[in-house]
Amino acid sequence: MPGLRGHAAHTVTDPDTALSSRSGEVAVLGTPRLVALLEEATMAALDGALADGETSVGMRIHVDHLAPVAPGTGVMAEAVLDGVEGRRLTFSAAATVGDAQVARASIVRVVVETDRFLGRVDGGPA
Repeated sequence: MPGLRGHAAHTVTDPDTALSSRSGEVAVLGTPRLVALLEEATMAALDGALADGETSVGMRIHVDHLAPVAPGTGVMAEAVLDGVEGRRLTFSAAATVGDAQVARASIVRVVVETDRFLGRVDGGPA
């Protein structure tokens, strides 16, 4: 399973900005939306790799947001599965605009049984 790769692409729009998400006061790609793009790439890496009835959930993210990205700009994220320890999956990820890296991250996801996990959520199925 290590070595799996996933990609996600997104063109920054006004609702993606730090100003819109209230995570900052500037109209550039906000870190919350950047993190979502990086996580989308981890999910793409796992597409078809987990057993029926399983999914993965985010556990830990360490992200370095390195450069601002203006609305209208396309951003590409790539995640690589580096390690598997039991149910824990560790990814390295990066986001780029052209050849310039705008973020790098280490992301840990945990494989869970979907129904059992949802049963632990208030109001979820038992």
